Amino acid sequence: MFFRTILTAGAIGLLSTASHAGCGIDSGSVRIGGNDFPAYQAVAEAASQCAGGGVTVSVDLNKDHKDRQVASLTANPAEFTSSLANNSALRVLMNDGLVRPLNNLIAKHASGLQDMQFVTVDGKVMAVAYMANAQHLFYRSDILDAAGVAPPKTYEEVLAAAKAIKNKGLMEYPVAGTYSGWNLGLEFINMYLGHGGEFFESGSAKPAINNSKGVATLNMMKSLTEYMNPDFLTYDSNAVQADWEAGKVALTNLWGSRAGPVTDGEGSTAEIESNTKFSSAPTVAGGSRPATTLWWDGFTVATNISDEDAEATFKAMMNGISTKMAVANAEKANWLIKGAQANPAGVGVLASASGGAIPYPMLPYFGAMHSAISAEIVEFLQGNESAEKALEDVEAAYIAAATEKGFL
Repeated sequence: MFFRTILTAGAIGLLSTASHAGCGIDSGSVRIGGNDFPAYQAVAEAASQCAGGGVTVSVDLNKDHKDRQVASLTANPAEFTSSLANNSALRVLMNDGLVRPLNNLIAKHASGLQDMQFVTVDGKVMAVAYMANAQHLFYRSDILDAAGVAPPKTYEEVLAAAKAIKNKGLMEYPVAGTYSGWNLGLEFINMYLGHGGEFFESGSAKPAINNSKGVATLNMMKSLTEYMNPDFLTYDSNAVQADWEAGKVALTNLWGSRAGPVTDGEGSTAEIESNTKFSSAPTVAGGSRPATTLWWDGFTVATNISDEDAEATFKAMMNGISTKMAVANAEKANWLIKGAQANPAGVGVLASASGGAIPYPMLPYFGAMHSAISAEIVEFLQGNESAEKALEDVEAAYIAAATEKGFL
């Protein structure tokens, strides 16, 4: 799925006067890049309303943004003046000095922000957060009832429910997961944290995942794939959502930001939507911590752009994350914006947070670990190597990357 909008003064002549006055921008180029899903689309659309007069606004939302953001912001001038980011992306951008501190711009133009929106590192606000997110359990209550099972609270119960659904012929592939690329690495991270695992030796960047908890994590992930579409390694959030809305899936651990879109009266049926329910991410292996990570999403401002474009971008993004936008799109996210209404589909995120889920790690070398996991566990899931060998490969790949970057 690809979303791109380019607005210029000529293209929106009828709107330029009103939108220009509302955003208070005299001139500049605003170029917004980010992932492609409904919440980001809503923010970008609101920011685009600032185009007009001497201001241009372009938006490029793409599911592969995380793979191209570093190159895009390394260019001088940067391809994007703002990259919509999350916990993981911000650390990567900061490692290379690609985003600038926002303290001065906040002091001048952001009196309406709440303290919890400031993503502060060493006293510098490096991003402004506008929504909270987490992967959590989506389930079809009607399918579970027909299978004679209760909504699962553990991954062991997820497997039991999937088996019952399949045995009764209700669905051929009742489970779905985001098992492609970067998403696959996050599935491991969520599950490993649910097992109580530690990624590194204490106080060190040395890897420490080749252990019994790592093996148990891989085995649980492999067990889940037995109830997934055989093409599970190609599935991202868009694919899972499509299968859910088509009525092909009864159980998935999907992003909370997808909860609104799958119950918004579009793309599915009333029967499926009315029986779509949300709860905390499951626990696993007798643990008490939900097997998921907590996330924030926010906006950054690029380093390699002019101060004029930086100020224009900040003002446009403030319009993008306005109370008006959040109220109009209440169902699309758990907004952290002042005056935003509670998201009725946000119960899964809140339940996961209340259950003790922890934030995604923001260690400077965690990106290298995440990338190594994403690449090196595929062969295990395909049945081509043991869990121990996969974890050995993860550690070797991580060590090579971390050494190259100076972390080891």
